[in-house]
Amino acid sequence: MLIPDPLPCISYAFVMGITPGPNNVMLTASGARFGFRRTLPHLAGVASGFILLVAACCAGLGALFLHWPALQTVLRWAGSAYLLFLGWQLLRADGVQGEGAAKPITFLEGLSFQYVNPKGWVAAVTAATLFMPTAQLGPVVGGLYVTAIFALVGPSCSGVWALFGSSLRHLLAQPLRLKIFNAAMALALAATGIMMVTRYDR
Repeated sequence: MLIPDPLPCISYAFVMGITPGPNNVMLTASGARFGFRRTLPHLAGVASGFILLVAACCAGLGALFLHWPALQTVLRWAGSAYLLFLGWQLLRADGVQGEGAAKPITFLEGLSFQYVNPKGWVAAVTAATLFMPTAQLGPVVGGLYVTAIFALVGPSCSGVWALFGSSLRHLLAQPLRLKIFNAAMALALAATGIMMVTRYDR
């Protein structure tokens, strides 16, 4: 049995995981507002949800978009609306770093968002289409192979963004700086939401 070269899939998983997107913007904001420890459930939800998404696409679920393009449109608009809602919540936030303030995104919320995240779908469908070594390993083992690579690479990339946000906490102790940061993150979420319904229109 010929073992495929994992480097192309690893490189793709790293690029998709480390570049800015809805998950990374939200994790940065959460790390800055609540710290890395309280962001861990959100991070775990993102990682688990995306790994399940990759596995599902390797199993053939991604083909649904080819048969029902309207489903992709519905998911895209739902994800965009959720990001706009989170942006509005950030704009309304004040002293959100305290323990008794607003709550971070939960594990289930982070997991559920992966299924309305266009960047996640693009990454998962592309991985299943281009990097699944069906010829060498067969469809089942090939799908597990791709899923395992994303399971190893993705969480560490997302964790970098959460750590980056938490490293800013001491800079955001002043209310004015915190408001400016919240406004910047809200704008980033809004811009991401707008791109979700314009950029991923194919």
